[in-house]
Amino acid sequence: MLNYTIRRLLFAFPTLLAISFVIFAILDLSPGDPTGNLPLTIPPEVREQIRVSLGLGEPFPIRYLKWCQQFFINEPLNMIEHWFGITIGSGDRLRVLSWSTRSPVVDLVVERMPQTLWVVGMSQVVAVIIAVPIGVISAYKQYSIFDQVGTLISMIGFSVPTFFTGLVLIVIFSVHLGWLPSVYDTTLVVDSWGSFWMQVKQMAMPTMVLALATTAQISRFMRASMLDNLNQDYVRTARAKGLKERSVVMIHVLRNSMIPVVTVIALGIPGIFGGAIITENIFKVNGLGQLLINGIQGADIPLVQTLTFIFAFLIVMFNLIADVLYGLLDPRIRYD
Repeated sequence: MLNYTIRRLLFAFPTLLAISFVIFAILDLSPGDPTGNLPLTIPPEVREQIRVSLGLGEPFPIRYLKWCQQFFINEPLNMIEHWFGITIGSGDRLRVLSWSTRSPVVDLVVERMPQTLWVVGMSQVVAVIIAVPIGVISAYKQYSIFDQVGTLISMIGFSVPTFFTGLVLIVIFSVHLGWLPSVYDTTLVVDSWGSFWMQVKQMAMPTMVLALATTAQISRFMRASMLDNLNQDYVRTARAKGLKERSVVMIHVLRNSMIPVVTVIALGIPGIFGGAIITENIFKVNGLGQLLINGIQGADIPLVQTLTFIFAFLIVMFNLIADVLYGLLDPRIRYD
């Protein structure tokens, strides 16, 4: 299992390097001028000096290698120094700077990350807790009323986009009932039961919006996987041996049914980050999604490159996690 995990991990590094090159090349070649938002009275020679100061006067390969050095070497060293209070080398390193704010991009990401993780992480937890039991019961009681209602709700979750679901929840729970705030307060400090309850209330709607679509997807996969396994010979053998029905379903069938569902859950997490871009803007959550939108609108290429690569990094890492969980659930999948 260790060799299998190391092999998968080593395969991830060249993949990430290739992805970083593609992202950098596409965004670097895209039309966009960092001086485009400056006043028209600025002379062309001054604009050119500004572009040179931002590093745009160098050839593409040199800029890519510098970005790799800043992102893969300098930024991790700066974070290690910050976390452990030590100094490595001279401490004077070039960092990936935002064209708009002139502040390090990684600092902006670290500042916005908690809000996104609160919403995205909680939505995934809620989705798994709800979807797995629904899928199991729907499969075990196929074509029952519970199964029909579960199928209907899943179709709604699949069909309705998150921006529409968010607006509907705002109209119902904020405008008509007044139970939940429609705007996420990122300045809220949780230091008492009152502030904790306020945090729960402001997280409720964005979390449920993201969880709805994920729940629909996971519950359908769970149902289909359970139905496949319920008709297998080993289930009939277990029942013939006199095992309790609860043990047959919850121990034998559920474990084998979780193998494809683990992939859906693991690969669905980066997709939720994508959905969070829209949801964060609807509920004014000051997270990574809103930061990416601001970067695109301001033609802040270093910020967009870094955030896009972080999303790609999440996809590769959760692919790796899914492969490792595959190996744990089914030893036949391990290469060793």
